[in-house]
Amino acid sequence: MNEFTYVFLFFLVASLFLKLWLNRRQMAHILFHRDEVPAAFKGKISLEAHQKAADYTFAKTKIASLSTIVGAALLVMLTLGGVINTLIPLTQLYVTSDTWAGVALIMTVFLISHLVELPISIYQTFKIEQAFGFNRTCYSQFAKDQTLQILLLLIIGVPLIFALLWVMREMGDYWWLYAWLLTIAFTFIMTWLMPTVIAPLFNEFTPLEDEDLNRRITALMTRCGFSSKGIFVMDGSRRSGHGNAYFTGMGNNKRIVFFDTLIDTLEADEIEAVLAHELGHFKRKHIVKHMIASTFITLAGFAILGWLKQKTWFFDGLDMVLITDAIALLLFILITPVFTTFFQPIGSFFQRKFEFEADEFASTMTKPSLLIQALVKLYRDNASTLTPDPLYSSFHHSHPPAGVRIKHLETLESS
Repeated sequence: MNEFTYVFLFFLVASLFLKLWLNRRQMAHILFHRDEVPAAFKGKISLEAHQKAADYTFAKTKIASLSTIVGAALLVMLTLGGVINTLIPLTQLYVTSDTWAGVALIMTVFLISHLVELPISIYQTFKIEQAFGFNRTCYSQFAKDQTLQILLLLIIGVPLIFALLWVMREMGDYWWLYAWLLTIAFTFIMTWLMPTVIAPLFNEFTPLEDEDLNRRITALMTRCGFSSKGIFVMDGSRRSGHGNAYFTGMGNNKRIVFFDTLIDTLEADEIEAVLAHELGHFKRKHIVKHMIASTFITLAGFAILGWLKQKTWFFDGLDMVLITDAIALLLFILITPVFTTFFQPIGSFFQRKFEFEADEFASTMTKPSLLIQALVKLYRDNASTLTPDPLYSSFHHSHPPAGVRIKHLETLESS
């Protein structure tokens, strides 16, 4: 142990208490407003639906607190508790290559983390989601999904980790720059492959059959100058009752995807309004801005790792008995969230700004009242709380609170 040990423990405890305190604020705020529908939603959402959303959010926040505690305990066990040190010789038993031994160590820790969090995921799905009428998956489907996730982790993760460790070993003092370029290239490839290769492993995507809706969406995309490889409906109802819509892919492999639950919930003009909002992200270049920001954040991360890798106090402070590239990479991945927790409101601020801008664009393509109608239905059907704690929301929510967003759209309607 050294000074860095105490720095690490200080930030770990501080981030843990911050998350738990924010969760308590959220639960208290929701319970306080549980018995009355906010003025902006009276006549649009019933008290019963509002209370269901409050209870659902309370239950999810409560289990999130448990997950936070488990995650912090696991991190301490892996580092100062000596689990990584115990795993090092075990992952070297049948592997002669240092690089492959490093890959084995990192992937083993990832799998352990996944298995530790699995009981919480099971409870979330089959207790909370089931109790509020959202879960539509069965145990066999859940097991299949988990197995597929682990296989993808191995198939995708092993080559990437091997390539990063090879770069760290072979590319000299500026290895972090090459590792950054490798990671960016990998991200672009995965984004391009997502709609046609990865996503279909979990869900079925069928072309939108509603000719009238298809025609309206195509006309909207033409007005916005957006090209797509197709408009697809995803069988989201096979696992959940939640509804959503999103863009996926990049370049000439972009797709528009609607959950079948959303198609069943919204009217055609409301779906068009939701899509106009999503197209607003495209027209205002939010996706490009996000990718640029992520690119520079990733570069900064690798530069910091390049510096830390040369400091013995970094390894000693986390009680490592060995100094290797793999351990440096693993530790950096594990402890970075401890230090970045406090910067979450910055990211949330810009994400909310983008949401307001997308709403403003949508109001030029369709009536704001249609987007309001669609959002109210989605808030109701997804049991999204209408009364989040403002401070909690500033840390955790990428979208503005429901009341704030509706008020902004009403302002656009009257202008």
